[in-house]
Formats: sequence, structure tokens, C-alpha cells
Amino acid sequence: MDLLRSLPIGLYLEQPVTWMHHLDSRVKMFWLTSFLIAPLLANPYSRIGLSSLLILITLSARIPWRVWRQQMGWLLMLACFVFLITAIAPDGMAIDHQVRLPEELTLPQPSDYRYVIWSGKAFTMISVTITRRSIDLAIRISTTLFILVYSSSLFLLTTAPEEITAGLESLIKPLRRLNVPVTEILLTLTLSLRFIPLVLEEVQNLGRSIRTRAINWKKLGLSRSLQVWLMVAEKLLENLLLRAEQIASAMTVRGFTSPNEHQVEWHQLRLRWCDWLALASLLVFWGVRLTWGWKI
Repeated sequence: MDLLRSLPIGLYLEQPVTWMHHLDSRVKMFWLTSFLIAPLLANPYSRIGLSSLLILITLSARIPWRVWRQQMGWLLMLACFVFLITAIAPDGMAIDHQVRLPEELTLPQPSDYRYVIWSGKAFTMISVTITRRSIDLAIRISTTLFILVYSSSLFLLTTAPEEITAGLESLIKPLRRLNVPVTEILLTLTLSLRFIPLVLEEVQNLGRSIRTRAINWKKLGLSRSLQVWLMVAEKLLENLLLRAEQIASAMTVRGFTSPNEHQVEWHQLRLRWCDWLALASLLVFWGVRLTWGWKI
């Protein structure tokens, strides 16, 4: 199984080019920051709405099914699993309540409100109680997990590393007045983003080499198996250091000594009509969030 295709988290999708690819990286950063901040102090309906908005954006961009399934599919399954576990777990309110009046004198309630939504035995063995607080916690945890992970993944999926670097340089350029090495930091970030596929490739190659040797792990035992994995980890670190040295040598041969002496052109940024439309939509987004999205 190709690791680069089975685990595409954080990788850039070059083809097909969607409408999100044409947006300015700074605009997408503003949207990403909004998605990361919006779940704070938000009610359950707002959190569900944010998750639905991410799904609608993905569908409208017409991202291929193979990428959609691999990126969002497992994350939705994980979020649903977290929701189920949190919903049936104790809600932290260990309160045993009882009726204060005798049963024959108990007055009918003015509404059908119930704190305990469902109580019974699951699989005829485990006693399960689902309360309103446990449902609220389940929605809060599962939606926060989905929003934070998938919004970042969608941003990296539709934004090239050079565009990310150029956008960050444009936004933090005022820090140069405080003698902050902005160019050096961004160069390191670009090389790090470019190094991710190399790490995955090395892990994939080592995994294939172990499978081709058909090692019988049961006969090796625990101690010898640990020795084998330590050797694999040592080989992985050695290969990654070799790749890093090759990249450094290639930059040195091309005459690159420091960003201060070489002009680094990351990407030309230009706001177009679609970017201004996205910024206007962002204002509408925050207007709706600040008006109806607060936690009650």
C-alpha cells in the first residue's frame, strides 16, 4: 500500500485545480483562523453548523472522491466514535435526585423537559445513562476535533507551500522592524513542508523492506523485536539526515548562502475579485457567529 496515497494529510493536491486553489493564501489563512477560533464559547448548533460548512465547502470545491474519502472519511468515523463514547460515559454530574413529595402528591410537570434522555442496559450487561450534559459534551468534543483537524488539512490540501510562505511573509513583515529574522523563519518553514513527503517516502521504503524479509515476529520474541525496530528507527534517522545533507549541499552548490544575501521569491500575491468576495463572506460568517453562535 502506498503510504503517500493512503495518508494524504498535510499534502498538497496539485490536480484537479479547484476554486479554492485560486484564492489568495492570506484570505485562506483568515478563514482558517476563523474556523480555529469560532468553536470557542460556541453553542452546539453553531459547532454543528461549522462542521456542516466545512463539508459544503469540500463538496463545492469538487475535491476528488479518493481524497475526500481518505481525508474526511476516517476523521468523520473518529468524530462519531468520540461522540458515542462521550455520550454514554458519565457526564461528571454525580447527582442522585429523588422526588421530594410522595408519589400520590407529585404534581405534573409544566413541560416535558428531562435531564436524563435515556437510561437502560446496553448489550444486556452494561448500564448506560445518556443525559443532556453528556450529549452537550459529546457534541463539543467531536465537533471541535473535526473542525480543528479538517480545516487545517483542507487549507494544506489546497495551498502550495510556496503560497503559504509568501502569505506568512506578507502578514508578519512588520516584525522586521523588531529585528526578527522573518526570511530565515519562512525558509525553514518551506523546507519543513517540502520535507514531509520525503519522511513519508522513507517510512514507506523501510516498511516494504521489512515485509519483503518475511520476519516471523513470534519466534523473535519481545526483546529481539524491539532490537529490530530500534535498528529500523536508527536507519530511518540516518536516511533523513542524509536527505537533509543532500538538500543543504544542493543549495550551497547553487550559490545560496543566506536569505539576506539572496532574494527569495516565494510567490506573487495579488487580490482578485474572488478574494474580495471571500473576505466579504468572512464578514458575514462572523456576523452570524457573533449574533447567534454564543453558548447559552
